[in-house]
Amino acid sequence: MISDLNHLWGGDLGSSPSGDIALSSGTQRGQQRVLRRLLTNPGDYVFQPSYGAGLPQYVGQLLDVGKVVALIRSQILLEDSVAKTPPPQINVRQTPTDLTGFAVTIGYTDALTKKATVLSFNVSQ
Repeated sequence: MISDLNHLWGGDLGSSPSGDIALSSGTQRGQQRVLRRLLTNPGDYVFQPSYGAGLPQYVGQLLDVGKVVALIRSQILLEDSVAKTPPPQINVRQTPTDLTGFAVTIGYTDALTKKATVLSFNVSQ
């Protein structure tokens, strides 16, 4: 099983009960990778300039839901943890408490476990 460092976007590296750097695998690894891809701006990774969806660039703009959904779909299908069938279900909506941001909910099948998985997060300032 492949493992990555346990790192949730915007936070510190996770630590294990023994104080070591924690690893992430399975569904948790896949969710962390999807989130990282969607929130990274294209061009931020020098050696992979096309990596990332750059969702934060849409904060404060008039939200084109269709465009954002298409962008999310195209990016998450590049992750090996997201099964291509059945197709992911993506919902994007303006957040009622912060009209400059938006909420994203993605339902997809984990390619490794074949289980339905839901990832929800907000994109805001």
